[in-house]
Amino acid sequence: MRDYGKVFSKIWESSDFRSMSEDGRALVLYLLTCQHGTIAGVFRVPDGYACEDLQWTPERVAEAFRETLSKGFANRCETSKWVWVFKFLEWNPPENPNQRKSAAKIAAAVPAECAWKLDFMRVCGPLVGLEVPPPPNPPATVPGLLPNQYQEQKQEQKQNPSGEGGGAPPQLEPAEIIFGYGLPLLTNAGTPEKQARTFLGALRKRPGGDAAVVNALRDCLKAKPLQPLEWLAAALPPDGAKAGKHSGFQDKNYREGIEADGSFV
Repeated sequence: MRDYGKVFSKIWESSDFRSMSEDGRALVLYLLTCQHGTIAGVFRVPDGYACEDLQWTPERVAEAFRETLSKGFANRCETSKWVWVFKFLEWNPPENPNQRKSAAKIAAAVPAECAWKLDFMRVCGPLVGLEVPPPPNPPATVPGLLPNQYQEQKQEQKQNPSGEGGGAPPQLEPAEIIFGYGLPLLTNAGTPEKQARTFLGALRKRPGGDAAVVNALRDCLKAKPLQPLEWLAAALPPDGAKAGKHSGFQDKNYREGIEADGSFV
């Protein structure tokens, strides 16, 4: 717990801050000044904390957090409820060895299941003296994004191009595309496989169904966000939530831009 938080007056000149809604700006100021904040700019903010302090509903809190993420200010992991204020250590660098040691201890306490932990460690680890983890293997090639069984099917088609069906590549179902592309995308960003599978399964139940998820995955692969899980969560809001800037996928053709073998173009 801390007694005060620093807010620079130039925040009122920031175009991103000025473009936010009233709730978005209120949440920004809350994260910079609340008693839960830490010297490392990472701390846990469950709905109970934020709802009590801000006197908001959980839905209002979730919507405001989606806005802080879209504006590049802060990210909250929906699994662990830990928050990362992206530029906190840039604005408030440790002033002495003791502060640096304290910040490193707090940063190391971020749970492994936190969706943004690896990104935080790569960006902010050097600022507090922590070892930077190696980058994950990026899903750079299409074969690496497809399950092994479909790679084998594709190889069989190459070896027997005149076989039954005219040698056409196998047609992937939406679920096969979602898990074939989505799992490597999320696990390479640090999300445990079990959590990634659960998350993708939940996305399929949101408005728009599989078609929306396939299109969101294609856009996510193009955007290459640091936190693909949080990006996808914001792109496909649940029932009753305000749609993000990547909404409207239910009106799209989910096979548009996908080759017959399931690769994106």
